[in-house]
Amino acid sequence: MSSSSVDSFLEAVATQYEELPRQLQAVARHIETNKKRMVVMRITDIARTCGVQPSAVTRFAQRFGFSGFSELKDVFRDAFGETAAPSSSYARRIRSMVDAGRLRDDPGGVVRQLLIANQGAIEEFMLHLDDKVLERAVGLLVDASDIYVAGVRRSLPPAAYFTYLLQHTAKRVFHISGLGGTFSGQLNAIRKGDLLVAVSFAPYGSETVACARLARSRRARVLAITDSAMSPLTTGASATVLVKEASAFSFRSLTNTMCLCQGLFIALASRLELDLADPHAHGAADD
Repeated sequence: MSSSSVDSFLEAVATQYEELPRQLQAVARHIETNKKRMVVMRITDIARTCGVQPSAVTRFAQRFGFSGFSELKDVFRDAFGETAAPSSSYARRIRSMVDAGRLRDDPGGVVRQLLIANQGAIEEFMLHLDDKVLERAVGLLVDASDIYVAGVRRSLPPAAYFTYLLQHTAKRVFHISGLGGTFSGQLNAIRKGDLLVAVSFAPYGSETVACARLARSRRARVLAITDSAMSPLTTGASATVLVKEASAFSFRSLTNTMCLCQGLFIALASRLELDLADPHAHGAADD
């Protein structure tokens, strides 16, 4: 069995996603964003992360024709068993350190656990980057007349940072902050030829989703930076970049998203022939 079997399964899930009960939607999103780690995940791991009972994971598997979680997991094992070494190693390191009591609740232990979690997530993100999608994303940035960037709450830092980077080009760039509830007003001038960069992760900011809907209605393009093909931002998006982040202490990291923003900007700057060696050309003097 190949990775195409996994892709076919996930396409079927995405097609039925809106019809799934909320608990099964949570399981669907988790499996889609962690497909390369399914080889080392247990049913209890998925249930705990999704905030559901293990029986919900079983129901999800049965909904798509499997006898249970084990048979569903076999699809991912056959497809990714040989490529799961970094993720497997990461999971084993985390588990062994927790079991040995080496990750305590003192500041050093907390920071070390966060760093280990990020290390594993970075390895996985690096190994499974979609180069064709990144190429489309940079192409959208190059072609856009004006660029708007939206992201709220957890997604606010990467949205603000990406705005800062893009402002070192000659393009007109606008950060949709929604200050005072002015999201639609700040997008009032968006039009065909413009681009909205929409950044949002589960449970997805309703304001960002509304911005994407408005941009599409104005025939502007949307570049979605999100965590799942089942994210509401993917509907009608011209390109979707999926970002898998680490999670520890109930907090999800932004490390990969920040790296993605830097990478997209550097690729854009290269296309625009900006001199990145000149600190005044891209703001490095005040970094």
